[in-house]
Amino acid sequence: MLSPHGYSAPFISSKQRPNVSSRARIQLSNEITERVSEGEFAMNRSMLNGMMLGVLLASAGAAVAGLSVARHGPTHADVLAVKPIQHTEKSPREICEDVTVTKQKPVKDEHRLAGTAVGAVVGGLIGSQFGSGSGKTLATVAGAAGGGYAGNRVQKHVQDNNTYQTTERQCRTVYDNRTRTIGYQVRYRLKGKEGTVRMDHDPGKQIPVRDGELVLVRGKGAASA
Repeated sequence: MLSPHGYSAPFISSKQRPNVSSRARIQLSNEITERVSEGEFAMNRSMLNGMMLGVLLASAGAAVAGLSVARHGPTHADVLAVKPIQHTEKSPREICEDVTVTKQKPVKDEHRLAGTAVGAVVGGLIGSQFGSGSGKTLATVAGAAGGGYAGNRVQKHVQDNNTYQTTERQCRTVYDNRTRTIGYQVRYRLKGKEGTVRMDHDPGKQIPVRDGELVLVRGKGAASA
């Protein structure tokens, strides 16, 4: 058989040719199998690593979320009832007014001697008109005594009625009652438990909660109930 260059190449029969193609194919097949196996293993390992990383990230996210919920907890407590606390105070005050009063005029003859003397004279004269002798004397004495007493009482009556009226400034103390609300008794529910607390204002339907504690005063931090 002639070669492309014009000379004859030695003829080799099919039996004498080495089975190069079969060996190459077998070797190539083995290499491909090994590489495929290595690729599958690498791919499986990557997938496994990815799955493990995903599980770890999910667990970490859940832990962070749980920690956040546990840290902050509820933001408010539900109000069940509100009762005002009232206190009544008595405030004294003075009331002054002008009033008309009746007064007795000053008495000059405090013992009413003039009335007694005049009465005695008149009574004695009247008594002397009766009887004679010693009887007349007794009548005169009795008349003088009775007249003196009567004169004294008449003078007293005159003195008691000897009055005048005037205006005086009189004052007295009165008390005003004032009722005011000094706080509120509040019943609430927090985390399924009920409690009672005193507040300085009506909280409405909810009480704010900060760091697990009730905020009892407006504009201030939390205070435990």
